[in-house]
Amino acid sequence: MSNQTIKDLRDIASKSAFKNGFDVTAFKMLNSNPLLIQINIRHKAHNKKVTINDCTILSNLLDEEIENSSILNRPFTLEISSEGVGEILTENKDFEIFKGFPIKVTYQDLKKIEQQTVGLLLKRADNELQINQKGKIQRIPVEDVIEVRLTTPSG
Repeated sequence: MSNQTIKDLRDIASKSAFKNGFDVTAFKMLNSNPLLIQINIRHKAHNKKVTINDCTILSNLLDEEIENSSILNRPFTLEISSEGVGEILTENKDFEIFKGFPIKVTYQDLKKIEQQTVGLLLKRADNELQINQKGKIQRIPVEDVIEVRLTTPSG
């Protein structure tokens, strides 16, 4: 499969998703028989969840657009799904859902030097992130947090 074909299919998927209120977060093609096209989406309005109905509607639209484009001359299977929960926590609901889970926090210290620490997520308040490090609570100002990432218990 040529790079141009992949680019053209990705463009069709992105444009159609955008017109229908979604962003494409992942696009993958597996050279199987039939060809497998996997697309992950999320709502442009980040507070909305992707439903099965959303996936079905977009799948039908994309299937028709790909068929009409004549980019592919072979059978294909199209899979549309939500992006799911990522490793990086950003939304308030993420911090509620994953309370007690192991995390790695990247932040800047008082000298503005990037640091990393691990522990169990306690909570994120308006002004601080709290993590449990073997029974001791570490408080990191929210404005200093660069990234909060889910990890495995071993780190």
